[in-house]
Amino acid sequence: MSGDIVEAAKMIGAGLAMIGALGGGIGVGLSVQGAVQGMARNPDTYGNLLSSMILGIAFSEAIAIYCLVIAFLMLFVV
Repeated sequence: MSGDIVEAAKMIGAGLAMIGALGGGIGVGLSVQGAVQGMARNPDTYGNLLSSMILGIAFSEAIAIYCLVIAFLMLFVV
């Protein structure tokens, strides 16, 4: 019985750790939205906006990857 409770707590904790990935998804969406709107308003800034958008996506996805690593650590190491 005690082992089942620990396993359930691990699963719940890993699920809660993945809530942070929601922030990564929102960040990617906002980065792309801003860049596309900027490109639509001023097509001459395509190159600058594209590089800034890719950098923003990379930073936003890093947060989601950290959440995934923490969830895996909670499931398989602890």
